Amino acid sequence: MFIQSHETYMKRCLQLAAQGLGKVAPNPMVGCVIVHQNQIIAEGYHEVYGSAHAEPNAIKQVNDELLKNCTLYVTLEPCSHFGKTPPCADLIIDKGIKHVVIGNLDSNPLVSGKGVQKLRDAGINVEYGILDEECRELNKRFFTFHEQKRPYVILKWAQTLDGYISRWPLPENKTENWITGNESKQLVHNWRTQEQAILIGHNTLVADNPLLTARLAKGKNPIRMVLSKYLELDANLNVFNHDAPTVIFNTKQQETNEHTEFVKIDWNNRTQEVLNYCFQKGISSLIIEGGTQTIEQFMQTNAWDEARLFINPNQTFGNGIKAPLINLDNKIPVTVGKDWLYTLQNT
Repeated sequence: MFIQSHETYMKRCLQLAAQGLGKVAPNPMVGCVIVHQNQIIAEGYHEVYGSAHAEPNAIKQVNDELLKNCTLYVTLEPCSHFGKTPPCADLIIDKGIKHVVIGNLDSNPLVSGKGVQKLRDAGINVEYGILDEECRELNKRFFTFHEQKRPYVILKWAQTLDGYISRWPLPENKTENWITGNESKQLVHNWRTQEQAILIGHNTLVADNPLLTARLAKGKNPIRMVLSKYLELDANLNVFNHDAPTVIFNTKQQETNEHTEFVKIDWNNRTQEVLNYCFQKGISSLIIEGGTQTIEQFMQTNAWDEARLFINPNQTFGNGIKAPLINLDNKIPVTVGKDWLYTLQNT
């Protein structure tokens, strides 16, 4: 009989886990398969925050006697503590599973090796580190949150071929200021469903009056965040509607209204203040969509993980507001509609 490798089963776990993107945060995405005699006989993943984890979703599909002769594969170390659900490690022990294969150990201090130790103390054969890099990449938001005590930060902007993000002064017809095509807009809205919060600066808010929602995609709207030093904001701005909660970081006001929270911060330390707020609130990912000053502030403080840059190769403005500067040497874009998309990691 051909014996499948651990990597083969873990790849299937990763495929399952990815289905939880945008639905389980701040929990990690986790996938699980149960194998008997070289065959996957059950699959599960963590589907929605607060619901059952991947392991019980797979285990419930198999009768108890058969489980005793199975191997359980899971992308992340089974939890060993009570949260919104009981510990998965306890369930695995109770079911008499004798072999567990894990992708990553969990960085959450509530788990962090305790799940593996609990399984081993119960006499279970435990292996880990299978497709470790792939499993870490899947849960880059989760690991950044627990290891660096801040959200995973994505910088996103669009620019013309000659390096501008906007005309200035702004044209009366806003369509003259659009840079990317419909395919790119759709993609950005999909990205918004994957992240817990979205941030812009005061100037972008006043100039564009954006909704900052994911209305062109299926999924949750992110929490809207704005950096506005002096709070010179019209109450009729779209971010004050009820589509999503809004947080306004400022230097004047600390107050919470129905859908809006005003957070008073030290403006000279504003990037760290935003990151600290997100960590305290359990927000594990943040996408920053402008403008140039806000994006460059996070660049200058090295408080970012990934940049996603659209360029319209068929458009030039000649003058206006310059785009953030980033090195694209030897970077190859992918095509989204008629636009170029560059993705860069802050390594």
